[in-house]
Amino acid sequence: MSDERASEIEKLDRLSTLLDSRFRIPGTPIRFGWDSLFGLIPGAGDLASLGPSAYLVYKGYRLGARKRTILHMMANTGLDFVVGAVPILGDIFDLAFKANNRNSALLRKELADGLLKKADIA
Repeated sequence: MSDERASEIEKLDRLSTLLDSRFRIPGTPIRFGWDSLFGLIPGAGDLASLGPSAYLVYKGYRLGARKRTILHMMANTGLDFVVGAVPILGDIFDLAFKANNRNSALLRKELADGLLKKADIA
């Protein structure tokens, strides 16, 4: 993997961590991020967190992820947005689902698998 591509993936990992698992509830293993905090603001909070989540999907596309992976990432983001908009249930869902961390992991795996497949051909 090129240094530039690895750097981009690291930036996306940091963004997903910031959004989904930056903070920890003291005395528990429960982690949360800005996505969960924004979600506490009815309506506007979920809309505000949609931008950075969509950016992760866009960068995945720009880095060359397959359509199937991009669609999976879009489904994760869409589910997070729709269910996250439901009061209380959405906040609990945000704590558990962590769509951005899922998307970052999908992208990392996709690009690592793609690199391995190219290496096998050579």
